[in-house]
Amino acid sequence: MTMRGGSNIAKLMGRGTSRLAVLWLIVVAALAAGAGWWPLPAPDQIDWAQLAQGPGGTGHLLGTDNLGRDIAARLLHGARVSLFVGLLAPCIGLLIGGLLGILAGYYRGAADALIVAAIDTLLAFPRLVLLMVVAFVFGSSLFSLTLALGLVSAPAVARIARALTLRLAGREFVLAARSAGAGDASILLREILPNVLMPLLVYMLVMVGLVIVAEGSLGFLGLSVPSPMASWGGMIAEGREGLAEHPHISLIPAAAMFLTVLAVNLLGDRLRGWLDTRESQL
Repeated sequence: MTMRGGSNIAKLMGRGTSRLAVLWLIVVAALAAGAGWWPLPAPDQIDWAQLAQGPGGTGHLLGTDNLGRDIAARLLHGARVSLFVGLLAPCIGLLIGGLLGILAGYYRGAADALIVAAIDTLLAFPRLVLLMVVAFVFGSSLFSLTLALGLVSAPAVARIARALTLRLAGREFVLAARSAGAGDASILLREILPNVLMPLLVYMLVMVGLVIVAEGSLGFLGLSVPSPMASWGGMIAEGREGLAEHPHISLIPAAAMFLTVLAVNLLGDRLRGWLDTRESQL
């Protein structure tokens, strides 16, 4: 009775946290999508009369930063950057890494050795240096930042896709399709890809949180989107010098980033648990 009751409580808590996570992500996405429509000042508008004003100041719900810019407005516009990069960069990594991993695991041989060598090389290459190289070649922009983070995430996705494909290549349904005369393209698209895609999508959701943190770290180092475009990492960096006197400048965007990444991770754990249960029943 105790164990069953504890299991039910754990399930209810898991569902409750998952719903809160989804609700938070919906709210953040809605606020970010309508950032230009809310009754807030422009994110780069300076209020010289209220520099580093705390939350609740006149006309500024969350206060202002060191330059008198509205933190709420910059927070919503910064959410656009974090969500755009956080969603698109893992998609780039999934597309490139998933394709390479599936090809390596299915064909093996020379193709596998070549792709694995490329993956190991990218994993050994310092990621910060790779991001700086991409930023130098393509310039400091939202496009180059997204592309760089997508390339950085591709090797890990390729490893997972390769491992899944190696496990599936010898399964009965693949052997049956090959015996029936199906070609490699048909087997890859109809037999391998559908079974590899769901675990990769779950992993991609986990990668969203990691990419958001990575973008924030790059923004803190000044390697994210160029000023005056707002980003959560850039907002945290802008308030570090006056952290003792005006902690809200850094803590508010840090809290938004923390809650968003936490919500993504909770949702990813929930989906991963569902996927493990589904595979155990097959």
